[in-house]
Amino acid sequence: MPSKEFESLPNIYLVGPMGAGKTTVGRHLADLLHREFLDSDHEIERKTGATIPWIFEKEGEQGFRARESLVINDLTSKNNLVIATGGGAVTQPINREYLKHRGIVIYLYTPVEIQLQRTYRDKNRPLLQVENPEQKLRDLLSIRDPLYRDVAHHIIETNQGAARDLAQRILHLILTKELNSL
Repeated sequence: MPSKEFESLPNIYLVGPMGAGKTTVGRHLADLLHREFLDSDHEIERKTGATIPWIFEKEGEQGFRARESLVINDLTSKNNLVIATGGGAVTQPINREYLKHRGIVIYLYTPVEIQLQRTYRDKNRPLLQVENPEQKLRDLLSIRDPLYRDVAHHIIETNQGAARDLAQRILHLILTKELNSL
């Protein structure tokens, strides 16, 4: 049940690369706000009944991105949520519009070295099933970092503190900003 104290806040969307901690931080943030937490990738899997690697294999990245846009449109049309997006969600201009204009977007900036530590064993990340995952992460960040920054209302570096601490910093940042805008 959403807290009365925070119900006037818009949805909060977490964007950033693979391994940024969007899901983990998002769960903590949702707990602090007494809101429901949703992960757009998990919602895609739930709605399709298929895993993301399977969708990539059968429909390619373009097919996956089309499904992702439908889910992001649906999720951003609801209220009182904390939502973690997939790392590539910002590559689609329509998703950036949905996110930027329907809530508060937090970019969890994460250096490639940390992304690699957090993802190197994860076989559920189709884009990392390559010979040189580190180079792939560097390439993706060079393309996506400007998009994350463009859509973000706030940027938080994830290499400074545990997930719960990051969630508390995000909440403080949002509340301070909201109070200052009154």
